[in-house]
Amino acid sequence: MIVAGFGCRAGASAAALQAALDAALVTVRARCPGLPGPDVLAAPLDRLAMLEPLADALGARLVGVDEVALRGQHTPTRSLRILAVRGCGSVAEAAALATAGPLSRLLVARHISPDRSATCALAQGSQT
Repeated sequence: MIVAGFGCRAGASAAALQAALDAALVTVRARCPGLPGPDVLAAPLDRLAMLEPLADALGARLVGVDEVALRGQHTPTRSLRILAVRGCGSVAEAAALATAGPLSRLLVARHISPDRSATCALAQGSQT
């Protein structure tokens, strides 16, 4: 299972979310050609509705991640602002890892959309 985890500002556009996902996929596919697109899109519960159009377009399942699950993840990226607001270093990385399950691994750390309003990280796990 491939999980795309997202973090975003309240006003992030669908194009920004798509751009962050595309950037993450380009990076991971450079190392793993033929890797499929995400099976699941994950984001904090308060941002979930923003991802519905993208999930529909991709045919991916949409999963909301609560604050406790986000705070429980160790992420390689450490944003002091996000640590203060969300309690984790990277929302995108934490959402991907929390959703992919306890034995998951991060395939690619967060990628930022060109307008800096959205981030996406990819994780692989066996949880469904």
